[in-house]
Amino acid sequence: MRSTEPDSIDAETLIETCAVEALALLRENLGPLGFLAAAPGAAAQSRGYDRVFGRDAAICALAALHCGDRALAAGARLSLESLASRQAGNGQIPKYVDGRGGADFWYLGCIDATLWWLIAVQHAGLIGHLSEQVARALDWLACQEHPQFFLLQQNEASDWADIMPRSGFVLYTNALWYHVKRIYALPHAAKTHEHFNYLFDPFADLRATHKRVRLMMHYVRRRRRHASPRELYLSFVNLASWGEEGDLFGNLLAVLFGLAGDHQTCRILAAIARNQAGAPYPMRVTQTPIQPAEPLWRPYMARHRQNLAHRYHNGGIWPFVGGFWVMALDLAGRRRQAETVLADLARASAAGGWQFNEWFHGLTGEPEGMPRQSWNAAMFLLARRSLSLPLFGRGIGNAYSLLEA
Repeated sequence: MRSTEPDSIDAETLIETCAVEALALLRENLGPLGFLAAAPGAAAQSRGYDRVFGRDAAICALAALHCGDRALAAGARLSLESLASRQAGNGQIPKYVDGRGGADFWYLGCIDATLWWLIAVQHAGLIGHLSEQVARALDWLACQEHPQFFLLQQNEASDWADIMPRSGFVLYTNALWYHVKRIYALPHAAKTHEHFNYLFDPFADLRATHKRVRLMMHYVRRRRRHASPRELYLSFVNLASWGEEGDLFGNLLAVLFGLAGDHQTCRILAAIARNQAGAPYPMRVTQTPIQPAEPLWRPYMARHRQNLAHRYHNGGIWPFVGGFWVMALDLAGRRRQAETVLADLARASAAGGWQFNEWFHGLTGEPEGMPRQSWNAAMFLLARRSLSLPLFGRGIGNAYSLLEA
């Protein structure tokens, strides 16, 4: 199939071919410590993609547990154990571990590595096996939680969007935190849900009970940039700043994890559909890219011209996030749309001869970043599987049967 243009193949054949290619890529990228971020080689080594990244490997583990492949299922466990072995003394899971056993925690921390690791550990049935590490990870997160708002706090550029200015209470991070609270039966999950919707949707007809939350909501409503009602959750809320650029990944997680009600889900999916109209591939991750003249712009966003408008996290196209879009559409009962997006993800994966490119320019569709990305393959497989057995929202079968065998 490599010599055939993907546009000339029917959708069903393209999807099935992509599944075969995705499985092959995960096998190729399974190293001695677990799933590498990208295919091993000189290019990956020169840019540090030949490492086991916390968030990437956890997402790959979720997919590997459902592939029907014992070697990949074992790779899921290996990845999670490798990350646990380099856990910081305070409980934080590293951004990555390298082939020499070293660990990195980024400049200002990497809060979502711990969150994704916990999700994958629970899903793999390894809580008992890694009980001490799980307890320390949860303790560390509890120390990042506001004691009255029950939301995690972080500095900017300290999650997957590692050169974006989101800080304080961040949408994406707190969607993950709510899910972790639910699956680990942690206290105050309902309060996290409540304050999530107060702060990230301050335009809704809701009245917070906490005075400082009400003041933050009021401040945003009075000084927002856009006069029209907002369809998306804010990307972050800090003391005197907030994000109206539209974090589409964070909004999708809010849908998948049950933070958005039915009406809000419809608004989010409608906004995303309009934003993706005309996009070369799924999916753009920012609704309105941040421009250099805007208050949210940071000098570090221009480094190597990487995060200019419609590039990287600032409006670039990330196929792995498109997998979450497929899941959210299906969860909302929009199966036909989900199938269409899945076929478009297969086209993105096939670009350049099944390169599974890290990201694409948001307007031109030019492939960028590192090719042969593991989590692109993983999320395609998870999205495809979600059409028959959803990962989030409506339960899933025995996630760790291959680990027990």
